[in-house]
Amino acid sequence: MAAQWRRCWRGHGAVMGAIGAVCGVQRRPVTACARGTGAGRLITEMLFPIRHPSRPCSVPRYRSVYPSPQTCCCRVHSDAKLKDPFSLAQEDLKNLYEDIKKQLLVSKAELKSLCDYYFDGKGKAFRPMIVVLMARACNIHSNRDGDLLPAQRSIAMISEMIHTASLVHDDVIDGADMRRGKTTINEVWGERKAILAGDFILSAASMALARIGNTAVVSVLSQVIEDLVRGEFMQLGSKENENERFKHYLEKTFKKTASLIANSCKAVSILVSSDPEVHEIAYQYGRNVGIAFQLVDDMLDFTSCANQLGKPSAADLRLGLATGPVLFACQQFPELHSMIMRRFGSDGDVDRAWRYVLESDGVEQTSFLAQRYCHEATRQISRLQPSPERDALIRLTELVLSRDKSHPQHIHLIYSEPRSRRSLTHPLTHPSVCVCLHV
Repeated sequence: MAAQWRRCWRGHGAVMGAIGAVCGVQRRPVTACARGTGAGRLITEMLFPIRHPSRPCSVPRYRSVYPSPQTCCCRVHSDAKLKDPFSLAQEDLKNLYEDIKKQLLVSKAELKSLCDYYFDGKGKAFRPMIVVLMARACNIHSNRDGDLLPAQRSIAMISEMIHTASLVHDDVIDGADMRRGKTTINEVWGERKAILAGDFILSAASMALARIGNTAVVSVLSQVIEDLVRGEFMQLGSKENENERFKHYLEKTFKKTASLIANSCKAVSILVSSDPEVHEIAYQYGRNVGIAFQLVDDMLDFTSCANQLGKPSAADLRLGLATGPVLFACQQFPELHSMIMRRFGSDGDVDRAWRYVLESDGVEQTSFLAQRYCHEATRQISRLQPSPERDALIRLTELVLSRDKSHPQHIHLIYSEPRSRRSLTHPLTHPSVCVCLHV
């Protein structure tokens, strides 16, 4: 069994080093039982699962060498009941989309329809919610009354506008025909008009940013646009060197997803505090939550049904993308390396890669990694003074781990039978998870 363990979990590069360098997660000392290198060592250091195949629960149960979000919060603020972030931010986000539409005032009716298409009030407003909660938490930490400053709410609007503009452009690049349960802009109006609409939304966000009048904030949020472009270019390429793929994936994940959340959180902290430590806390919280959010998103591409995702399952594979579950599955199925290099372009590649991922522990390991980033986010935000908003941000890390693309609050996990007969015999074997929407 020891030989099989070593064979299954040989490392393929300095994955842990990549995580620390790219994403700001501090490495903990290695325990005596953490053996091996690469991804195998990463997961062994992180979490040791306790199997409960027959007991359904809201989240998987683990014995962890890292504190859970609940543990972190209780240790810092033991008498606090974690607040629901959605209800707590609801008042600040009221009329958010109507206010965004006012920023997009144009005389041409068709351009207005294009720009207003995704601002229909049916989005989850995940990023603006984080921004307003972080703003209030930083205000209270800085001995203010906690009320949201007008400029801070503007940043929440700007973050949603930048995010939506990036979605419009992504849909053109990917040739997507569905977004948020509705036909994409490029399918309704065509690619050329979709690109122009994305550009116009981005220009309106830039004008709103300039009106804030704080050069530090302008600089921080301008970095987001650069990161989005660089991240998209990174996604269009692949690393031939297997040891560099995971670092490339995490860096791309940060630039495309987490940079907007991290820098928006930092921007609202700059408006209320001159303390660089507060700025760093806000930035690191957003960075870690953003990476965890995308890791869960990549995991759901393999575990959710198409009607929950709002797009066909295995969509990332069909786009030629090797996400976390695939990269982890390479540890057990080296055949995936050649598929990655040809971007799953040969006949049968998508189906074979899908099967390899589900037969491996790729999904479970991606889940473990997302938990680690959420633990780090909790550790960072717990450094702020206690407040309902700070506790809501802690609660949000739990919701990120149990999210569904349809609604991040309404979700439960159903355990299937454990894959006891497969050839892997290492102690990280865990029941497969099927993520289902709770109606």
